Amino acid sequence: MTEPRYLADSTVRTFEATVERALDDRVVLDRTHFYPEGGGQPADHGTLRADGDEWEVRDVQKKDTVYHHLSGDRPAEGTAVTGELDWDRRYAHMRYHTAQHLLSALLLTEYDAATTGNQLYADRARIDVAHDRFGDDDLDAVETRINGLIDRAMAVRWYEMDRERAEAELDTDRTRIDLLPDSITELRIVEIGPEDDPYDRTACGGTHVQNTEELGEFEVTGRETKGSEEERVSFVLSED
Repeated sequence: MTEPRYLADSTVRTFEATVERALDDRVVLDRTHFYPEGGGQPADHGTLRADGDEWEVRDVQKKDTVYHHLSGDRPAEGTAVTGELDWDRRYAHMRYHTAQHLLSALLLTEYDAATTGNQLYADRARIDVAHDRFGDDDLDAVETRINGLIDRAMAVRWYEMDRERAEAELDTDRTRIDLLPDSITELRIVEIGPEDDPYDRTACGGTHVQNTEELGEFEVTGRETKGSEEERVSFVLSED
């Protein structure tokens, strides 16, 4: 069973591991910092290296354990490998994930529009929210407000919390704990903003930056009606 380390420290770029299982086109490692696809965040890519050989990690999926899908042959069981993340890709996902949390919090607070879905990419992102229709003035205001929040250089932190305690102490409308399977009894909470009064606090199993100042400039790039009282908002972040 793989020990997932991608949430404990999302800044690690290289790590050592051992191949526990070698299957047709994928391997299971004893530990990993490769993030598996989930929660709207794409899988990490990168490489595994051992004794002069190199394998491209082209997909990572979590089922009963974490599977690393490789190109070409795969290393034998027991092989000691060095894993290296495609850091540009991972860091882009971290930036967009944190920005999505800010946007979801703002739309819920100021428009009573709860997020119903999201999808992140390395160069853009989108969220779906329960709302009738955003006008151009609304989206201009949202863009200005998000950039103001980014400029506040708010800290981002995460911690574990027992589910019963979380349901008793946190605003479940904002943390969306009710959407999680009952089998999940320990939650990972992500907060943005001051510890005594965070701007956003929600349950999340993704990777994030450590401060909003890492996000760059936020720009709304589109709005689309997805059905009765559901809107899709797309956005990009500058590289600055």
